[in-house]
Amino acid sequence: MTSYNFDEVVPRRGTASLKWDGLLERYGDADLLPLWVADMDFKTPPEVIRELVERVQHGIFGYTIRPDSYFDAIQQWFMTRHEWKVERDWIDHAPGVVPALGLIVETFTEPGDKVIIQPPVYHPFFSVVESQGRELVQNPLLYRDGTYEMDFDDLAAKAESGAKILILCSPHNPVGRVWSREELMRLGDICLSHDILVVSDEIHGDLIYPGHRQIPFASISTEFANRSITCTAPSKTFNLAGLQTCSIIVPNDKTRETFHNALVARMMGGANTLGMVALEAAYRHGGPWLDELMVYLSENLAFLETSIQSRMPRLRVIQPEGTYMVWIDFRGLGLETKTLEEFVVKRARLALNVGSMFGVEGEGFMRMNIACPRSTLEQALNQLASAIETLE
Repeated sequence: MTSYNFDEVVPRRGTASLKWDGLLERYGDADLLPLWVADMDFKTPPEVIRELVERVQHGIFGYTIRPDSYFDAIQQWFMTRHEWKVERDWIDHAPGVVPALGLIVETFTEPGDKVIIQPPVYHPFFSVVESQGRELVQNPLLYRDGTYEMDFDDLAAKAESGAKILILCSPHNPVGRVWSREELMRLGDICLSHDILVVSDEIHGDLIYPGHRQIPFASISTEFANRSITCTAPSKTFNLAGLQTCSIIVPNDKTRETFHNALVARMMGGANTLGMVALEAAYRHGGPWLDELMVYLSENLAFLETSIQSRMPRLRVIQPEGTYMVWIDFRGLGLETKTLEEFVVKRARLALNVGSMFGVEGEGFMRMNIACPRSTLEQALNQLASAIETLE
């Protein structure tokens, strides 16, 4: 018996939800079924809601400091969930992972410096580099036998070019890989030998399917930790993205001081009162909820795979090892990128993320968010299957 009702359909239209109320602006159609933006259609854990309500009832929302209990909750979470001993002094803050990535690129590189990314990858990785006049160096993943691998030979060659930073997506969004210790060690050795700072976006690191384990890059060795910055948050795990609270973990004293000074100089170090309460409540009390969420997501994934295999065999699901975003190969439909996007929107009446937004390697793919009630997913798959039938 489960304690939480993930089947509950919570109406989100009219709540200023980007995922639901942003459809008209993004897709030109407000009546699509949205499975795009990486937030969930589930309520956050009731323990989090309860503590937020108690804080709201206090009625004063002035400037806020981060108490000891806040840091303790972060430390305990990473030790319990990831066997990573995070020292309190390592923990800094930012309004979100993407703002942190932009600040890191600005702070630790100069215009014209090279930054490595691994496409197809979360699209802001491109913009935080190029918008600041840095040179984007791409180390594309290899797609083999229905899964993705890092191209270490290419990475070693790109590292030789004098890159200053590598932005690692771990787990990888959108392809769903959870990198093994061996893969992370190989990447780390290459970066260490070329004095490349590894900036590891681990925001999806709690959302791991059975049979896989998230290994924080900085937990592997002291040497890796000293040349790394880890960006993480409870936002994906507990559906708290709108509260704009994330943790930036920087073990190296000099690197942390440089980052912190840049944060303070831009007045970005303050705490979001409710975000802080939510983070602490989630990390202290959200473990059982997360465990049940992963069971539900696993069942949603199995439902998706069965539906596609039986009703849409021209599509191929790339089996995710983590995250609630599923990377689907639509190339079997024989549609060009623009035609494919129009087909999904106009015929299937769905809002998905077109694969090309994650790099040219994503052309012909789509990213689907399965963090929704089963009834919503079933409706989406019925719409998609019916639309594909019109092509045959």
